[in-house]
Amino acid sequence: MAFADPQSVTVNAVAQSLPRVSTGANSSVYQKDDATYKLTHSHQYGKRNRHTTRLDNRKVAPDVFTSDNVAYSMSCYLVIDAPITGYTTAELKQIVDGLTAYLTASSGANVTKLLGGEN
Repeated sequence: MAFADPQSVTVNAVAQSLPRVSTGANSSVYQKDDATYKLTHSHQYGKRNRHTTRLDNRKVAPDVFTSDNVAYSMSCYLVIDAPITGYTTAELKQIVDGLTAYLTASSGANVTKLLGGEN
């Protein structure tokens, strides 16, 4: 079963439409036509199951030292690594919901702290 095509990710109040550009047995990639955003869903199955969703961003901006335009990129991942038995899907979801709520509470205060280097 695959995610809907296209996927939509909202960044800074702007929805980015990401049509599917590739699919495999355990992965799919959705990408904006100008390649500024790419969303990847993938799964690895073995002694533990690993489910990953990843959002990549690319942009061109001036280099602070030379004022030349330079390509920059960044990625953000969420990985759920779980044993093949012992947790239900509902329990795993509750834990993921807890983490995402923690990070986004108070307008993302904990993400801001994390990006600021707090530990």
